Amino acid sequence: MNPTRRRFIGIAAAASALALAPLPARRAAASIAPTVWRGVALGADAELRLYHPEPQAAQRLIAQALQELRRLEGIFSLYREDSALSRLNRQGYLDDPPADLLQLLSVSLRYGRLTGGAFDPTVQPLWQLYAGHFSQPGADPAGPSAQAVARALDRVSREDVALDSGRIALGLPGMGITLNGIAQGYITDRVTELLKLGGLERALVDMGEIQGMDSRAAAADWQVGLADPQDPARLLATASLRNQALATSGGYGTALDAEGRYTHLFDPRTGRARPLYRSVSVMAPNATLADALSTAFSHMPLDAARPIVREHGLRAWFALPDGGLKVLEAGG
Repeated sequence: MNPTRRRFIGIAAAASALALAPLPARRAAASIAPTVWRGVALGADAELRLYHPEPQAAQRLIAQALQELRRLEGIFSLYREDSALSRLNRQGYLDDPPADLLQLLSVSLRYGRLTGGAFDPTVQPLWQLYAGHFSQPGADPAGPSAQAVARALDRVSREDVALDSGRIALGLPGMGITLNGIAQGYITDRVTELLKLGGLERALVDMGEIQGMDSRAAAADWQVGLADPQDPARLLATASLRNQALATSGGYGTALDAEGRYTHLFDPRTGRARPLYRSVSVMAPNATLADALSTAFSHMPLDAARPIVREHGLRAWFALPDGGLKVLEAGG
């Protein structure tokens, strides 16, 4: 199995092939054939592989998972004008916000502090600036002016997001939130938890990020391939995945300009739209964390990412500009 992977961000369709491809497991789950669903989640290719001895029961679980997916899309999607997030951005506030939006936005702000600002859900003005600039005929190939970037950065401020159980408010005019650097991970985690509560023991959940679930003591790991961003048919590395999640962020495939120099991965601190690496993959205990950190690490030097990897028991793969691969591990 080697599906095309796509992640979208912002208010327009700008695709980025993710470098994750699940490989066959070492051995089947007690010879049970998987029940498979393939579709789209938040604009990304998605897949569920459920190992259940009763296919009808597996189909019921898939139906429940898809219902949860659609519910969460109605909260987080920037493509739907009626989503909770779109209403927040349009109004600058949201009364009685959904609990999932409060939770994920709170987690996003916490990861912003963890990464020294490299992760920030308020980068939507940067997307609007760059996408708007390069959509114009005869756009300057050097990108938006320094003054325009500075004006957009004035509206990127996680400190000006106010949260409580009854209201979310954006404190500056023109602010905007995007959760596309973390929402797919969150949805992956929620669907995985739903399947566990449904009594399922083994599944591969891919809602834009991958979670390998297996509660059996003698289970085989999932084998996941990390593709070369410049040659997706070639694997840079493989990873064993069991009750962990893996997420990849890369600017390739989502170039905003004709030359491919500017991407959807923005540095919230500088407004830079050129990540330091060809791709970053993170393995973490949950997909929410893996998703957020793969995004943040794209603009963090290795020395800055290393203590976070150690503190949180992670493994991270950095595809370097020269074609090399650097791996950071919790024990390394």
